[in-house]
Amino acid sequence: MASNLIVFITGANTGLGLETVKSLLQSPTAYTILLGGRSLEKANTAAKEVQAEFIKSPSIIKTVQIDLEDDGSISSAYEHITKEYGRVDVLINNGGGQFDQQILLGNMSMREAWNKSWNVNVTGTCILTHTFVPLLLKAADPRLIFITSGVSTLAESDNIAIKINHAPAKGWPKKEPSVVAYRSSKTGMNMMMREWTRILKEDGVKVWAISPGFLATGLGGNPELNKKMGALNPSIGASLVREVVEGARDLDTGKVVRRDGIQPW
Repeated sequence: MASNLIVFITGANTGLGLETVKSLLQSPTAYTILLGGRSLEKANTAAKEVQAEFIKSPSIIKTVQIDLEDDGSISSAYEHITKEYGRVDVLINNGGGQFDQQILLGNMSMREAWNKSWNVNVTGTCILTHTFVPLLLKAADPRLIFITSGVSTLAESDNIAIKINHAPAKGWPKKEPSVVAYRSSKTGMNMMMREWTRILKEDGVKVWAISPGFLATGLGGNPELNKKMGALNPSIGASLVREVVEGARDLDTGKVVRRDGIQPW
């Protein structure tokens, strides 16, 4: 059985997931980082590049094909990781998607975008977690993490200081873009996190959702537009994920954590 801590990160060949890989590579702790991606080719390319960037890291990267919309892919990943590593110390449910813009672009119907938002961000994530629980329970200090969003909070959804909460102009149809399917699915994920906290409490699994902030990633398809809107460097969100992995937020289990404290429900 591997002596390194085993960290499995879904959706890790780009964006916050990849930045989290980089952050863990800079830690003095030795990890075996299982970089998960829908495309094994893209995962392999990303892994090779970041391993070369942090060549002196005590950690190593291995790749895993994982598609949250494919139960066969989830089962195959479980069988592979079981055979190769025997456990998972940290499961980071980072894989997700924002598809609201595809409605405006005419690439998806509203039903397709809503169904895909929930299928990826909630259903697929829950199925993957359920599948991997046996491997988490073989860890000495199992950690289960869900990546949520600042737009998922109900308590702050009427805070008009946040642009996304502004009421659009009178009239129909509304022309202003929204992320209603995405933010609704992430609110659902928060409840799912609470359920996993309850379900695994007596098993000693520490569970969190992490709200990393508005980051300049490809979520929604346009990182440059996100930058213009004030998005932060994804490395800032990745640092928070690493803090949770390494125990800095152990007093906040069962909560949605963000850099400045606890995100309200």
